[in-house]
Amino acid sequence: MNIEELSKSQLILLTILVNFVTSVATGILTVSLLDQAPPFVTQTVNRVVEHTIETVAAAPAAAITAPAPSDQDLVTNALAASSARFALIYDPKIGTSTPAIAIGTYLPKARAVVTATQSALPQEALVEFPDGSFVPASVSHADQSLTIYGFADSATLPKAVSPVLVAAKDLKLGETALAITTDGAATTGIISRVADDGVHTTLPNIGSGSSAVDLLGNLIGIAAGVTPGLLVSADQVRVLLSATTTAATPSH
Repeated sequence: MNIEELSKSQLILLTILVNFVTSVATGILTVSLLDQAPPFVTQTVNRVVEHTIETVAAAPAAAITAPAPSDQDLVTNALAASSARFALIYDPKIGTSTPAIAIGTYLPKARAVVTATQSALPQEALVEFPDGSFVPASVSHADQSLTIYGFADSATLPKAVSPVLVAAKDLKLGETALAITTDGAATTGIISRVADDGVHTTLPNIGSGSSAVDLLGNLIGIAAGVTPGLLVSADQVRVLLSATTTAATPSH
C-alpha cells in the first residue's frame, strides 16, 4: 500500500505506532547499555533519577486560598464577640434579685468594665458576666461621660476576645455599626457623623452603657444614653484607661 493513499486517521495511528515501537526499543537499548556500563556510570544515572524524584516530591503544593468570609459571617462573628463582653452592673447593697443598675462592656485585656456615667452607679459593684459568674468590682476611673470598674488582681475573670479600640479618626461615614441592646436583641446601623460630641450612628436606643462594634468586633464607642445613636468614642475609653487619677466620680 502506498503511504500517500492513507487517510488522516491511518496516518495518526501509524505515527503513534512508530513512536511506541521507538520508545520500547530505546528503553531496551538503554537497559542493555546500563548493564554493560561501568559501575560509576550506573551510580551516576541512579543519583540523577533519585534527585529528580526528591525534587518533584518536595515541590510545595499549590496554596489553597480560603474563601473570604461572607458579610453574614462577619456580622454574626462580631455580634458574638460583643455578646461575650456584655456585662451587668449591680449594687451589692441591693442584691442581684432586682434589675441591674447599668450595662457595661468587659475589656479583658484591661481587666475592666466600662459603662456610661450615671448618678445611680455605686462605688463598689457586683458585675455579672455572660457565663453567669459574679465578680466584685470598684470604680477605678470616671469622668462626666464614662465610668470604669476595675477588679482585684486575684479575681478570676472569664475569657473573652479583647476588642481593638477604634480611633474616631479611623471611622468612615457609612461604616457598619453593630450592637446588642439591653434586652439582648441584635441591631445594626451605620456611622452617620463623627463630631466633637461623639460618634453619631443610625443605631436605635441600645441602652446607656451598651457598646457598638464594627464588622471585626472592634469597639467603636459606648452609648451615652442621652441621644439615640450617639456614642462616646473609643478614644475616650482609651484615655480614661490610661489616666493615673480619677477625674470625677459618679455622684450618689
